[in-house]
Amino acid sequence: SAREQQVLSALQTAAPRRNPTPDTTSTLLASPCVHVLPAPRSVAFQAEGACKCNGWKSQNPPPTPPRTDQQTAAVNLTEPCRSCGHPLADHVTHLENVSEEEMNRLLGIVLDVEYLYTCVHKEEDADTKQVYFSLFKLLRKCILQMGKPVVEGALESPPFEKPSIEQGVNNFVQYKFSHLPTKERQTIEELAKMFLNQINYLPLETPSQRRQRPPGDDGAEYKVNYTRWLCYCNVPQFCDSLPRYETTQVFGRTLLRSVFTAMRKQLLEHIASFSFFPITWAGEKRKTAEPLIHDDVKRPKVMGDIPLDLINEVMSTITDPTTMLGPETSLLSAHSARDEAARLEERRGVIEFHVIGNSLSQKPNKKIMMWLVGLQNVFSHQLPRMPKEYITRLVFDPKHKTLSLIKDGRVIGGICFRMFPSQGFTEIVFCAVTSNEQVKGYGTHLMNHLKEYHIKHDILNFLTYADEYAIGYFKKQGFSKDIKVPKSKYVGYIKDYEGATLMGCELNPSIPYTEFSVIIKKQKEIIKKLIERKQAQIRKVYPGLSCFKEGVRQIPIESIPGIRKVSFGSPLTDKGDRLFIQHLYVMSRLTLFRAPCSSQNHQNAWPFMEPVKKTEAPGYYQVIRFPMDLKTISERLKSRYYTTRKLFMADMQRVFTNCREYNPPESEYYKCANLLEKFFYTKIKEAGLIEK
Repeated sequence: SAREQQVLSALQTAAPRRNPTPDTTSTLLASPCVHVLPAPRSVAFQAEGACKCNGWKSQNPPPTPPRTDQQTAAVNLTEPCRSCGHPLADHVTHLENVSEEEMNRLLGIVLDVEYLYTCVHKEEDADTKQVYFSLFKLLRKCILQMGKPVVEGALESPPFEKPSIEQGVNNFVQYKFSHLPTKERQTIEELAKMFLNQINYLPLETPSQRRQRPPGDDGAEYKVNYTRWLCYCNVPQFCDSLPRYETTQVFGRTLLRSVFTAMRKQLLEHIASFSFFPITWAGEKRKTAEPLIHDDVKRPKVMGDIPLDLINEVMSTITDPTTMLGPETSLLSAHSARDEAARLEERRGVIEFHVIGNSLSQKPNKKIMMWLVGLQNVFSHQLPRMPKEYITRLVFDPKHKTLSLIKDGRVIGGICFRMFPSQGFTEIVFCAVTSNEQVKGYGTHLMNHLKEYHIKHDILNFLTYADEYAIGYFKKQGFSKDIKVPKSKYVGYIKDYEGATLMGCELNPSIPYTEFSVIIKKQKEIIKKLIERKQAQIRKVYPGLSCFKEGVRQIPIESIPGIRKVSFGSPLTDKGDRLFIQHLYVMSRLTLFRAPCSSQNHQNAWPFMEPVKKTEAPGYYQVIRFPMDLKTISERLKSRYYTTRKLFMADMQRVFTNCREYNPPESEYYKCANLLEKFFYTKIKEAGLIEK
């Protein structure tokens, strides 16, 4: 019948869907797993049960598999089987009354069997290979008997231990942190979710790898849990015909104790970049100050820094962290308000962010494929100038990835990108949010997540071509037309778009971008409180100045009533700086600052007399962000620009530092910088401006 022909055609074409090698295909089809799904109770072979047929496949397949794009010829069930001579209809008589849904389920098991067969041959670990082979035989048996796969034996059925890891962690959070304020408790709950999610997707060590560790744990018990994890949690991720369970819902204390050390290390590395409070794990004693030691704390103190004790004292007085004090500026308001709503929705679980992409080496995941189709629809609707075929090709290209924004299980936005790790940058191809979800901060929060994703992968530059409608958005996200990536790095790698503007963004690995607006808000709170404290300390009110009414044109700033008593760190209050200002004119008499045409120049000053010309040193201003030269310093001396010793010494030191940064050590310029630096410090010591 036509029904049987359709089934046989489907089974004939089912095996090559993953393009296995000819040997793999014939071996699989020779086994009972794909022997035309025979059911012993309903099939009567002409060979009286002794048929060893390979089905419709040839026992000697051709050296090259047939092309999958060719049209499959219709199957005539009256034709004899090429292997056993039986009519092809005898092989599918048991499928006559099978429903379409059941047929699709059996075909799915066929695909899983073939994939497990490949895993068995590729896997090197003996324990894992044994589990793969057992599941392979189980699914083959299910096809033979048209049943559902059930893992039997000594492994038992999930859950394996109570309470589960998830229940234990939730109980611990409730017991330990229920007394905290709502915001802090939510933060702890988010950490607990991250902890559980890390366990669910953590690849466990094989028993053989674990045996290489120092003795101390039960290897046999771990092997049982590892086998359970493979059968119920890991393999079902790529074999849909097997029931899948979350690791944290079926395992308990035993497995947690086995994996805790490795998992804890990964989790700490994951959250180290945006941890704002000390973390102490249960059962571990840790000094309170230890987690707060970052590189920024170890840096030398800079004059004008606010003491840490004062900051902690001020922060303890801020009772409402959501309140913004003081006037809003365009910079702060843009960064603090734009993504606030999106961040809150993410914390409540309303929206999710996932980096997804197509793969040619792994079995397609239905959810990911649905999300990719949703992204293709969003980009097509929001970018009508782009050809739909072009969008589809890039979204499903395995070399491209997409950061997807998921709300209520559906895609509402995303950023498609391609990473070039060897070149040190990533190209952003498409960026869009569906029209009815715009102006909610999703675009900013998307870009912030993308920045943190690339910081974790050590890629610190973005490049993109923006049209006239997108330039404004990218500017708000930190992009500019000043490209930091050398042209030789990206030419020939990124796609050119006619009529679009190339923009770039350089990432700072020390900034937690998804929490950036929260940090800005907190800093503004602290500064406002410090200003209020300073104002409260100023009790005396001085009278205004009346001397200007009497015709006085100018007065020394020190003569203003009360100015000397205000300790804002003014350079005028530093006695050493005042002395330096009085003697600064001595510097102008040094041969170091004479006119370039003068014959009395120092013999090593010639490279630094004037600003570097772009024609003489191509790329100089891409390397040196703050150039300085002796002519500029001389002009600043004449205009009384330098009000502190620090300003003048910083400019002079920059002249020497820039030279050594741009030029190689063996160059003449590098040597001139060292000799001139030594001459400079000798002169100012002779003038008594610094200690000898």
